[in-house]
Amino acid sequence: MVENTTGYCLDLLIHPGETLKELLEDKGMSQKELSIRTGFTEKHISTVIHGNKGISNNFAKNLGYVFDIEASFWCNLQSEYDQEVIRFNELNNISKEEIGILTNLKQIIEYFIEKSMLTEDDNRSAIVMKLRKILGISNLANIPQLSMQGAFRASASNAVDPYVMCAWQKICELKLHNMNVEKTLDTDMLKSYIPQIKRLIFKEPNSMREELKKIFADCGIAFNIVRHFKGAPVQGFIKKTDEGKMLLCLTIRQSFADIFWFTLFHEIGHILNGDVKSFFFDFDFKKDEIEKRADEFASNVLISKATIERFLKKSDFSLEAIKLLAAKEDIPLFIIIGRLQKEGVIDYSKYSEFKIRYKWA
Repeated sequence: MVENTTGYCLDLLIHPGETLKELLEDKGMSQKELSIRTGFTEKHISTVIHGNKGISNNFAKNLGYVFDIEASFWCNLQSEYDQEVIRFNELNNISKEEIGILTNLKQIIEYFIEKSMLTEDDNRSAIVMKLRKILGISNLANIPQLSMQGAFRASASNAVDPYVMCAWQKICELKLHNMNVEKTLDTDMLKSYIPQIKRLIFKEPNSMREELKKIFADCGIAFNIVRHFKGAPVQGFIKKTDEGKMLLCLTIRQSFADIFWFTLFHEIGHILNGDVKSFFFDFDFKKDEIEKRADEFASNVLISKATIERFLKKSDFSLEAIKLLAAKEDIPLFIIIGRLQKEGVIDYSKYSEFKIRYKWA
């Protein structure tokens, strides 16, 4: 079902024939005389004047001779009218289903308003039209049918909203579009950078983020951090480009620093393990062999398996013991605490005062 969402009708658009009719009246010229002067039939001229036919290039050229008005004037009038008709038809071909989808995209819409891609004055029809362009789809209701969406929808939980996921992916791509990455993907270079990336754990978040962008760019990867939206329970998004480069986005659902670093190395693990064929959504709830390998990689980069096993054997989880291990391994205290919490050795509330939360600019 389609509803008229604009509040105006096609009859209110001014057809170029109206201008021609007014000009004939001003000149005191009949349609018959104009027919003789232009070489077009009276019927043709009548259909143009009544808005049932457009002004063709040939007719515009002949009108130019008759009225000493450039043919481009008539062509421009017709072009502007045609565009208005297209816009009218688009606006009045917005289904109630598309309007309803805007409820799902409430947070996304607020984000696009914040980024000046939408305005607060936009009505629902205008928002649908603009979202179609932003998301690259002629009808928002078709989003779940996209093959990209189908790839994760079958295994996704109820927490996944395909409309939000599509918009979130587009936000990732827009953020990474203008990033200066000249090199193609170099996994050997990425491996060599891991110790340097690990040292960035000690830096404040916004400075660290900029350094990460440079390091990843040197490896042929455009990297950025994207806001989390309800309906997109994603840790990361990785996509190969046609130029042999790679896009990597992380989303921060929680601000804890230990989670950020585990997630970052988890995504690096996916890249180095060759898990990315074309694009890759890393869902929070997904747990399979691919995810387990990426988890193991991240865990071992932050604290080696042998080190953590020796520590766990001692069963001394006092703050003093944790501080000694952090100093010996040259890693922040919050990384050790986060690992012990993840392992279920200590409660998530224990030593919470030493957990760091990132505030991103």
